[in-house]
Amino acid sequence: MHYQAASAAAEAWGYVAAARGATMDALERVERLAGESAVVIFSVSTCCMCHAVKRLFCGMGVSPMVVELDEDPRGGEMERALARILGGGGAAVAGSAAVPVVFIGGKLVGAMDRVMAAHINGTLVPLLKDAGALWL
Repeated sequence: MHYQAASAAAEAWGYVAAARGATMDALERVERLAGESAVVIFSVSTCCMCHAVKRLFCGMGVSPMVVELDEDPRGGEMERALARILGGGGAAVAGSAAVPVVFIGGKLVGAMDRVMAAHINGTLVPLLKDAGALWL
């Protein structure tokens, strides 16, 4: 019996270690993708807030790189990593959107609320200019 308990604990530890490894891989992938373009939007193709933030940038003349998480085989892992980055503890809960998430110049701007706040208070355009996304 002692062997079975140890075996079960080892299997549980392996599962936890694998889950942590997947989270680290997803975080590394998010960081890598975030640095590939001046503006990167992590999105879900059916999300209306994602559509709104993409339209905002396109309307400003910015061509963001869009990562559609629902079209990526590892999108769920990346969405959980984004929730963790945003302070959601790593669990994307139904009804609490972890997307859209915007990076400008490789740096996290945040979700829709932060992007809109930056747009309204006039700090979004300077961020875009500094990142080389706007040439106005």
